[in-house]
Amino acid sequence: MTRRLIACGLLALASVTACGTRTPENAAQTLPTASSTSSTSSASSSTSSSTPSSTDLSSAPASDSPGAAGQAVKRCDSTTLKGEVAPTDAGAGNRYGRFIVTNSGTEPCTLNGYSGFQLENASGVVPTKLERKADPGPSPTTLAPGAKAAANLHWNVVPAGGEPLEGPCQPEPSKASAIPPNETAPLSVAWTLGPVCSGGRIEISAFYAA
Repeated sequence: MTRRLIACGLLALASVTACGTRTPENAAQTLPTASSTSSTSSASSSTSSSTPSSTDLSSAPASDSPGAAGQAVKRCDSTTLKGEVAPTDAGAGNRYGRFIVTNSGTEPCTLNGYSGFQLENASGVVPTKLERKADPGPSPTTLAPGAKAAANLHWNVVPAGGEPLEGPCQPEPSKASAIPPNETAPLSVAWTLGPVCSGGRIEISAFYAA
């Protein structure tokens, strides 16, 4: 009987020891090794460096295009300007009009100053005395393609200084040669507003945007 009790005790002790050393099924998995962690970090770094950041993109310089701001704009000349003379007012022997030019080119151009203006007809030049007025005075005016500028004109139709009282005071013009500011080649414009008295005296302003 005593031997049986001892045998049972030893069996029970062996069972407890075995239970204490068994590994549970839900035990934590083995942590990655240092070498595998280093490899993962290296791959992440490589991916990040190959993708441009928003800062990189926004700081990329933009390429300049032809006609960028700051590029010099050429003067308007007779090859790009089309002109006309339009009446604006009349009274007490005075006549008023505007010499209007339009940029017919494909690029902007600038005007700054007074136009030359010589009356003409089929026989040649007609007496013209051009007087510059400072209202308005010279000011740089840039004309985009299709834009207009104008110069004010004033003359009279009252004979003076021995001009004939009957009939035209001066030969009647049919056109005028107008030279843009700082140019030498004229453009031709029609004149349908009759003779200009006082020896062909015409007051003209500088060009301004119309």
